[in-house]
Amino acid sequence: MAHHHIVNSQDLPWTETTRGSRVAIRRKQLGAAAHGQKLGCSLLELLPGKQSWPRHYHLANEEALFFLEGSGKLRLGDETVPVKAGDYVALPAGPACAHQLINDGEQPLRYLAFSTMLEPDVIVYPDSNKVGVLAGAAPGGNKAARTLEAYLPLTAQVGYWDGEEG
Repeated sequence: MAHHHIVNSQDLPWTETTRGSRVAIRRKQLGAAAHGQKLGCSLLELLPGKQSWPRHYHLANEEALFFLEGSGKLRLGDETVPVKAGDYVALPAGPACAHQLINDGEQPLRYLAFSTMLEPDVIVYPDSNKVGVLAGAAPGGNKAARTLEAYLPLTAQVGYWDGEEG
């Protein structure tokens, strides 16, 4: 009998995220399945000709990527750099490590994505000028536990006292 903190990726189903013709990602959330608490890990496949989630950076969480198979491009900060099997990328919190993957190869780009599981977190999307605010569960965490999830234009602002009585 297996221990509840041990999972085999072959025993987990893929979940798929698609958006239009550009985004197609398959994911197995290994960390959640193994009951991890402060470190997330997912096995991901980015299909040929597709891109991952929108370019973003976190203000609380650090991420890392380890490439298992295939090759592609990583938009990292203001650069676009090639990545291939065997490469490891550290993505500390902050704008210098805004990132997005693009599979410009012929084969699926398979990789492990790691993340600290801190909440609350603020996620900035520089290409679309929006911000996400999450509390109750970290990004990639248990959505049912989330107490706040809001995505807003970066220009959305109200005064501190706006809407307050007296």
